[in-house]
Amino acid sequence: MKLLLDENLSPKLVRSLADSFPGSAHVEDCRLGAAADEEIWDFAKENDFAIVTKDSDFYDRGSLYGSPPKVIWLCVGNRSTPEIDALLKQSRPAIDAFAASTVTTLIIVRATPANRKQ
Repeated sequence: MKLLLDENLSPKLVRSLADSFPGSAHVEDCRLGAAADEEIWDFAKENDFAIVTKDSDFYDRGSLYGSPPKVIWLCVGNRSTPEIDALLKQSRPAIDAFAASTVTTLIIVRATPANRKQ
């Protein structure tokens, strides 16, 4: 699954996630850094990306319009880039199952005690 990382996530994640999620990009890489959610949504849909975000906006849009694109909503609060990187890599099996599903349009990834920094 190719991930399109929203502007609320670090562009550095693209490089660190390249082995786990090849073909992924950050909105800045796609000249969408200050774009409206609708533009990001359309780009992700047209280019077969799943949107990864920490905001509820894309959850709301998905509820209205369905998929594609699929949405990975990170409900993790204020986490560092290495913590987000580790969480996405740890969640890879769930994300792979999500990618294969023809009915699931949203996955919520939460920080758990096992992956929450103390």
